[in-house]
Amino acid sequence: MTRTRTESDSFGPIEVPLEALWGAQTARSLHFFAIGEQRMPLPLIHALAWVKWAAAIVNGELNLLDGDKAQAIANAAQRVASGEFDAEFPLSVWQTGSGTQSNMNVNEVVAHLAGPLVHPNDDVNLGQSSNDVFPSAMHMAVAMHAKSSLLPALALLRSALSAKASAFKDVIKIGRTHLQDATPITLGQELGGYEAQLAQCANSIAHALLGVHRLALGGTAVGTGINTHPQFGARVVALLAGKLNLPLLQADNLFAALAGHEALVAFHASLKMLAIALTKMANDLRLMASGPRAGLGELQLPQNEPGSSIMPGKVNPTQIEALTMVCAQVMGHDAAIGFAASQGHFELNVYKPLIILNTLDSMRLLADAMHGFTQHCLLGITANAARMDELMQRSLMLVTALTPHIGYDRAARIAKYAHDHGSTLRAAALAVGSVSAEQFDAWVDPNQMLGPQAG
Repeated sequence: MTRTRTESDSFGPIEVPLEALWGAQTARSLHFFAIGEQRMPLPLIHALAWVKWAAAIVNGELNLLDGDKAQAIANAAQRVASGEFDAEFPLSVWQTGSGTQSNMNVNEVVAHLAGPLVHPNDDVNLGQSSNDVFPSAMHMAVAMHAKSSLLPALALLRSALSAKASAFKDVIKIGRTHLQDATPITLGQELGGYEAQLAQCANSIAHALLGVHRLALGGTAVGTGINTHPQFGARVVALLAGKLNLPLLQADNLFAALAGHEALVAFHASLKMLAIALTKMANDLRLMASGPRAGLGELQLPQNEPGSSIMPGKVNPTQIEALTMVCAQVMGHDAAIGFAASQGHFELNVYKPLIILNTLDSMRLLADAMHGFTQHCLLGITANAARMDELMQRSLMLVTALTPHIGYDRAARIAKYAHDHGSTLRAAALAVGSVSAEQFDAWVDPNQMLGPQAG
C-alpha cells in the first residue's frame, strides 16, 4: 500500500502520498476531479510559478513577508518554473473554472520546497487570488510560447517560402481559378502569394499579443484589489516583464481582465486565421503534386516514407495531411474558446482551464506542424518544369492575350473552336481566320502575360 502522511486545510485532515510535494487541496482535487487524461498544461504551471517568484520578491520588498521567507519562496518557485518538479502537478484540466485547484497545487509545492514554516495561502499566495493569478498565468504562458516556438516556426516557414519563390521565379505555369485553367503565372509568384498570406497572419498574431501582454495581477478576487498592497500588481508585472523579457503590463481595467477573455479570443482568432492560410497553401501544393502520372504532377514532394500497406511504391503527401489535420483541430478549438469566453457571469469567467488548454494546444500543434512541414516537405519540393510547360501550352486561356488585339468575342470563338475540335489555339486561330500565324506568335507569348503591359 502507498505510504501516506496527514495534511490539513480548512476542510480538515486528508491523507496525502508520503513523497508528494503537494498537500491537502491538491489531494481533494485529485479525488473530486478524476476526469479524463488531460492534465493542466505545464506551460501554465510554469507561468503560475513565475508569478509566485515575483510575488514573493515584491512582498519582501514591501515588508509584507520576512526577507528570508520571501527568498525561500522565490527560490522554490524558480525551481518549479524551470520544470524541475513537473511530476508534482497531476491535476486534471477539468476542474474548477477559475483554476483554483491548480493555483493551490503550485502554492502547496512551492511552500513544501520553501520550508515547514511557509504557508501555501498566507505566504506563497500573499496578495493574490486565483481569480487574478490564473488569468495572468494564462496570458504569460501564451506570450512565452508565442515567443519561443510559434513565431519562430512561422518565420522559418515564411523564409523557406521566400527562398522557393526566388528559386522558381522563372518557372512559368498555368494559373487556375475556379479549379479551371486561367492565364499564366510563375511558380515563384504563386509561392510568394502564400508567403504574403502568412505575413498577414504574423502581423495579426503580433497585434493580438498586445492584449495578451496585459495581466490581471492586482485585481485579486473581483477586480477591486482587496487584500493586496496598492503597488503589488504593477510591481509584480514589472518584475516579470524584466525576468521573462516580455513587454508585460498591468491591465488597464482589472475588472474586465477577470471577467472576460477577449484578449485570448482575439489571439486565438489570429491562430485560426493562420490555420486558414496554411490550409489553402497546403491544399494547393497537394493538388500540384497529385499524380504522379494521373494527376497534375507539377511538383515533386520529398519521399519520406511508404504510402500504402498494399500498393507498392506509393508515396503520399503525408506532411500536408498532418498540417491540414492540425489546422482543422485549431478551427475546432476556436469554436470552443469562443463559446467558453462568452460564458462569463458577473465578475468572473469560469471556463479558464478550457480556454488555456485549447489555446496552448493550438499553438503547440501549429508550431510543430509548421516546423515539420518546412523541414520535411517544403525545403525538398522540386518543380516539374516540363510538365508545367506542357499543361500551359495546352491551356485555352492563353487566348486572353489576343483580346486587346481582336476583342473578347472573337477571342472566345477561337477558344471554343479549339475546345470543340481538340486543336491548339494557334490552329484554331488560323482556322477561324481571326489572326495570321505571325500575329498569333507575336501576341501569344506566356512570358508577356505575367504582369501588366504598357499600352
